[in-house]
Amino acid sequence: MENRSLRTIGLVGCLVWLFFSFFPLYWVFVTAFKPPLAVSQGATYIPFVDFQPTLQAFRDAFSGIRGDFFGPIVASISISVMATALSVFLGAMAAYSLVRFEFRIRLMSGLMFGVISIGGFVLLNSTFDIDVPYALLIVLVLALIVSIWMNRYRLPGPVLGNNDVTFWFVSQRMFPPIVSAFALFLLYAEVGRAGFPLLDSYLGMVLAYTAFGLPFAVWLMRDFFSTVPIEVEEAAQVDNIGRMRIFIQIVLPMSLPGLLATSMIVLAFIWNEFLFALLLTSGDWQTLPILLAGQQSSRGDEWWAISVAALIAIIPMVVIAAILGRMMRSGLLSGSIK
Repeated sequence: MENRSLRTIGLVGCLVWLFFSFFPLYWVFVTAFKPPLAVSQGATYIPFVDFQPTLQAFRDAFSGIRGDFFGPIVASISISVMATALSVFLGAMAAYSLVRFEFRIRLMSGLMFGVISIGGFVLLNSTFDIDVPYALLIVLVLALIVSIWMNRYRLPGPVLGNNDVTFWFVSQRMFPPIVSAFALFLLYAEVGRAGFPLLDSYLGMVLAYTAFGLPFAVWLMRDFFSTVPIEVEEAAQVDNIGRMRIFIQIVLPMSLPGLLATSMIVLAFIWNEFLFALLLTSGDWQTLPILLAGQQSSRGDEWWAISVAALIAIIPMVVIAAILGRMMRSGLLSGSIK
């Protein structure tokens, strides 16, 4: 009797949670098909009962009455797909290195990298009046060479290992987004003055979102690669196959479920990102979150038009979530997610 009561309470709780989770999606969906009068005169819930559905809001959106809809859709798709592909590929390489190789990074060499970078940049920019992009490029290359050279010696201080490097990747997402977004805006502006426009450009957005998604990819792919048997790679090395070929032809195919899952998660984060798109774009490459935030008119909030934009932005992520859930239920990702 007690177990039955607990099951009933659990079922009721799940139904309440399901209602609160899905009702906003349902409300956006039905509002997108409402005529303006059905929205402004009060709450209406059921199509064909409380109101007559119409596609007028969709026609207004795609006809250009409320601005360009196709541009942000194309920009979101192209930027998100390319940035996700780069993030997952580079993150997979970094994660594989963290699983299969042992890193010993002396903290003193890392501190020296920071000192040379900051001090050299100030010196070149203020004393020698070298433009910001060129000064930054020079000091970063010089600091990297010096720090790698110094890391070969027994320097005082702690030695950082693979777990510390992994934590460094993940810690990049601990900073408030406005800090990195504003710094990136200033850097892009300086690079633009030097003749390489990155603000409101495809390349600039892809680079920013690649850096945005890279920590997630490294963090997730490290766990996936740790499940790949090392004996397979050792057998390939016996046949004199190089590391890069092993990684591309053996490890990546064996980790395909992990690559798919990681790609979907990273794509979801990039697709929904707002702050970088707000600061780094002004028109040509604005994404769907910016379009959604700008759906206002002189007459106030037109919720039917806002719901159309929200529905367009939501549907791809709902499809991706459904595919990922189906993969997990079917066992395609079993053995890959810890």
